[in-house]
Amino acid sequence: MVYRRTNEQNTNPNMVELPDAVAKYDPEFSFRRLTGIWPRIITVICVIWSLGQLYTAGFGIFPSTLQRAPHIGFALILIFLLYPAKWGKKTDSIPWYDYCFVALSAIVSLYHVYYYEALINRVGNYNNLDVWISAIALIVIIEAAWRIAGPVITSLGLVFILYAYFGPELPGFLAHPGFPVDRIVTFQWLSTEGILGIPIDVSSTFIFLFMIFAAFLRKSGIGTWMTNVAVGLTGGAVGGPAKAAVISSACQGTISGSSVANVVGTGSVTIPLMKSIGYRSEFAAAVEAAASTGGQLMPPIMGAAAFIMTEFLNIPYYKIALAAAVPALLYFAGIFITVHLEAKRTGLLGIPKDQLPNWKKLLKEKWFLSLPLFGIVAMLTAGFTPMLAALIGIGMIIAVSWIRRDTRLSLTDIVIGLEDGARSALPVAGACAAAGIIVGIITLTGLGLKLGGGIVDLAGGNVYLTLFFTMIGSLILGMGIPTTANYIIQATVSAPALVQVGIHPLAAHLFVFYFGIVADITPPVALAAFAGAGIAKSDPFKTGFEAFKLGAAAYLVPYIFALSPVLILVNVTYVAVAKAVFTAIIGMFGISAATTGFFVRKCLWWERVLLFVAGVCLIDPGTLTDVAGLVVIALIYTFQKIQSRSINKQSAI
Repeated sequence: MVYRRTNEQNTNPNMVELPDAVAKYDPEFSFRRLTGIWPRIITVICVIWSLGQLYTAGFGIFPSTLQRAPHIGFALILIFLLYPAKWGKKTDSIPWYDYCFVALSAIVSLYHVYYYEALINRVGNYNNLDVWISAIALIVIIEAAWRIAGPVITSLGLVFILYAYFGPELPGFLAHPGFPVDRIVTFQWLSTEGILGIPIDVSSTFIFLFMIFAAFLRKSGIGTWMTNVAVGLTGGAVGGPAKAAVISSACQGTISGSSVANVVGTGSVTIPLMKSIGYRSEFAAAVEAAASTGGQLMPPIMGAAAFIMTEFLNIPYYKIALAAAVPALLYFAGIFITVHLEAKRTGLLGIPKDQLPNWKKLLKEKWFLSLPLFGIVAMLTAGFTPMLAALIGIGMIIAVSWIRRDTRLSLTDIVIGLEDGARSALPVAGACAAAGIIVGIITLTGLGLKLGGGIVDLAGGNVYLTLFFTMIGSLILGMGIPTTANYIIQATVSAPALVQVGIHPLAAHLFVFYFGIVADITPPVALAAFAGAGIAKSDPFKTGFEAFKLGAAAYLVPYIFALSPVLILVNVTYVAVAKAVFTAIIGMFGISAATTGFFVRKCLWWERVLLFVAGVCLIDPGTLTDVAGLVVIALIYTFQKIQSRSINKQSAI
């Protein structure tokens, strides 16, 4: 969904006001509600930025810093205009000091453009002005990151800067040669190893284009259309609205890289529907939170971190999307099965048929809205670059929108799409810049090798413990920093440690990516659950715990594909993949039955234990484990079925 930042009348039916409770926990949504001339100025800046990015997609990107510095410059200017220094502070004006930050943001970014050749000629031998500009840039970026990405990532950046400075005074394996301030700040801003490194490079190319693509998809109404189709398809079944939430959130995940935005987008429809048929508020919000969080795992357009992964691993994006497809399927299958069993346990029915949207009619009338999604999948699979695929995809959206009058995008709609694309890129650009500080220090000091080796040493070289420690690190980081920044840090520090103990590189990077995402439903800080709680008016912490239970299987899947990468399509046959998916989905039934306490009937404690173990065995793609899991689940199912029939006969008598 799209969130307008003004107090003017909202004319877009797809736009909703984000609950204030969400802005309290997530700085990304704590924006100013500007009035007067400022909304128009913001629009102009956003449109210019978006058109510049589209130009580079069509005619080629500029050399390194000429592409990246203006990108971060636009992001900084918009952050200081839109986001107050204090979260949750409702204001419609911009204080004087933010104008100063805007000016400084423009100066430090234009410095790279104006002195581009001079900076190349004196690389490593910078003058005093270079040092001062770099120091100002570092301060400005830290302040912007504080506003858009939160205090955790900002504090980490400051700690790493202090680490680079106080190196000789640090104890043990952390000690290293200390660096002077001028070396630290110029390395961060004037090189391509720090702030203007890989994260901002990807943000200024792939990610921004897909943000515009997603914004145009939302503007075309495809999100609302997919939600209505999902409700029409599943709403009448047992627990129908909850199943619709899972399906629509999976579909929305193809056009949204934000768990919170996905919750608010689909949850505004599905949460009230779930509550209307009897679901508890906490459970309704948790279903939406758990399903929406998985949206970042859902190809073809995954979370922004997936695009950065292409650079770290140097493999095409479509291969990463294909590798993530089966784990994403298992994630949503687990949640879908869990809500089905919960509905059976509590006796909840679906929505009356006469109140459901006619999904057949919706498909017949607006099937063409899905063409850009299929088109972009085809282009990525065919080997198109992500930038070119996104550019053509944007053109396809505009073209197909003209098939029907009620979906037609006007010039005003296109302008709004360009603006919303730029706005949605701000959190990613801010997180990438902040993460770039950390990555820069790791590169400068060689800390990455030390920390990676430290994780392996702490685990004693044991692959299971190494995976466990990496999971804990990803979850803890994910509770305080955005997914993109979490992935960048973990890809630099923890993924090499996993590779060192024998994990396939793609599996290692997907492992840290996966757990950085599910942190959004991991208590005590579960931002997606807090967003759902704001809509459902439920207790945020109880909602977070319910979401954690719903996503229980999600915490096991990464271990399985890390230890046996069949599930991420590494060196496998079609038969092996089909077998692994089939048995894993049955395994999800076992785990879901164990967590809900219901299978054919209410489960006894020992049945829950056996079902959980059998489920884990089936998710692991091994013949012996599959056979053992199938036997246990079949026996428990048969036992409960016979017992239920016996009870029903006695009741009938």
